[in-house]
Amino acid sequence: MVLTATKGAVGFLTRIPTGRSEEAWVAFSETPTAFPLAGWVVGLLSAVPLLGAVLTARTLGPVPAPTVAFGYLLAVYAVTGINHADGVADLGDAAVVHGDPDDRRDVLKDTEVGVGAVLALGAVLVGLGLAGLALADAPPVAPPTAAVGVPVAVGIAVSAEVGAKFGMAALACLGSPAFEGLGSAFTDNAPTALVAPALAAVPVGLLGVPAIAALAGAVATAMALLGWSRANLGGVNGDVFGAANELGRIAGLHLGVVAWTLS
Repeated sequence: MVLTATKGAVGFLTRIPTGRSEEAWVAFSETPTAFPLAGWVVGLLSAVPLLGAVLTARTLGPVPAPTVAFGYLLAVYAVTGINHADGVADLGDAAVVHGDPDDRRDVLKDTEVGVGAVLALGAVLVGLGLAGLALADAPPVAPPTAAVGVPVAVGIAVSAEVGAKFGMAALACLGSPAFEGLGSAFTDNAPTALVAPALAAVPVGLLGVPAIAALAGAVATAMALLGWSRANLGGVNGDVFGAANELGRIAGLHLGVVAWTLS
C-alpha cells in the first residue's frame, strides 16, 4: 500500500515518469505518509547540482556560487514541474482580495492572472534563488552535529523538501476542504493522525541541526497557511497544497541556512 501510494505521490508531485494509475492515485490520496517519502526523492534529485559543486570543488576547484544557485533552481523545477507554482499564483491573487471567503474562493477559480499572482511568483523565484546562493556558500562537509557525512547544503536542501511535503501531509490530515476539488481528494480520505508521516520525516535528524531547522521551517509555514486558509477561504484546496509546498521549501531553506551560520 505504502509503496503504491509513494509511486502515486512521485507521479503526481514530480515530472518523473513513474506511470499513472487509478490504483496509485487512490492509494496516494489515502496515505499522507507518501508525501514526505516522495519528498526524499525530490530532495535528493534537486540537490544534485549542490552535490556536484561540492565534488567539483574538491577536485578541480570551486564553482561560482551564482552558477550553483541557478543550477539548483533549475533542478527543482525540472524535477517538480510548475503545478505547485500555479497554486502560489492563485493564492497570491486571492490574498489581495478585499472581501469575504466567498470572494476569495471565486478568485481562486478565476483563470486570469493578477498583480498578486505576479508578486507572489516573483517572491518565490527570488527566495529560491537567494536560498540557492546561500547553499552554494555552505561548507563542503557536514557540521559536527550531523550523524552522517552529508554536505551541509545537500542536507538542508533535502530536509526542506521533506519538510515541505510533510506540511502537505499535515494539510491533508488536519485541513477541511474549502470546496470540492483536488484538495478535498486528500482531506476527505486522509486519516487525522500525523504519526506515520512524522516517522517518514524523522531521519532528517541524522543530517544535523541545520537540516532539522529546515524541516521545522517548512512545516511551520504549512501550519501558518492552514490557519490563514481557514480564516480567509473557509478551508484548504489544491492551491493551498501547492503554495504550502513552494513556500514551505523556501522557508525551510532559509531557516536551515540561518541555523548553519549560527552553529
